[in-house]
Amino acid sequence: MMIPNFGMGTFRLKGPTLTELITEAVAMGYKHIDTAQAYENEADVGKGLAQTRSEDVFVTTKVWFESFKHQQVLDSLKQSADKLQRDCIDMALIHWPSPNDEVPMEETLDALTEAREQGLIKHFGVSNFTIDLMDRAIAHVGADNIMTNQIEVHPFMQNRKVTDACESNDIKVTAYLPLAKGEVVENDTLRAIAAQHNVTAAQVTLAWEMQKGFITIPSTTKTEHLRSNLKAQKIQLTAQDMADIDGLDRNERIIDPDFAPDWD
Repeated sequence: MMIPNFGMGTFRLKGPTLTELITEAVAMGYKHIDTAQAYENEADVGKGLAQTRSEDVFVTTKVWFESFKHQQVLDSLKQSADKLQRDCIDMALIHWPSPNDEVPMEETLDALTEAREQGLIKHFGVSNFTIDLMDRAIAHVGADNIMTNQIEVHPFMQNRKVTDACESNDIKVTAYLPLAKGEVVENDTLRAIAAQHNVTAAQVTLAWEMQKGFITIPSTTKTEHLRSNLKAQKIQLTAQDMADIDGLDRNERIIDPDFAPDWD
């Protein structure tokens, strides 16, 4: 099963509200749910999935860097599977590069490979990886074993060097924070394009990402936004629309913790 190019992100969402949103999302037709150990919400996601017919929903989680040693990876993924109420997790990502390379990436990749062999996960990938880090991962396990690199991508932070490197290695880009924490809805260019298509600026942004071949995983606390986001899959932007949005890039990174790698 390939990763659906549209999904629901769950960053900063927790509790019964998230469980209900997951249930509603799956009922609406969402086929991809993205979570992470560090979000501390896998159990809430699992409850929502358990309340739905979710056998065909692709579930992604991410291993936190406190669990990067070989056995820790395996143990943490077993815990994640229990919380998510899944026999097998569709995909597990290295959430961030190990700070200061404290645990060699190769050890974590070997553990993910074993997790796949054991049937704990179906696929694995990386997140927040620079070009150099991707090259190192590819050298160790091969590009065909790295399903995605999940990185910050939105109209104001287009991360082109990394997205181009992913494309050249046939590694899918998963774009997180696609709506730039809601900033896209205030942008005049995006609003003008939205008016031409009789849609919203948020929908235009998501359509732009999908037309570029990216997987996009917007998160929301509101059911109406869940439904609105889903409809973005049906929007077809013109070449001029795409070019106008491409012109909005200003390298405006939102997520940049002190343990982040040296960005490209």
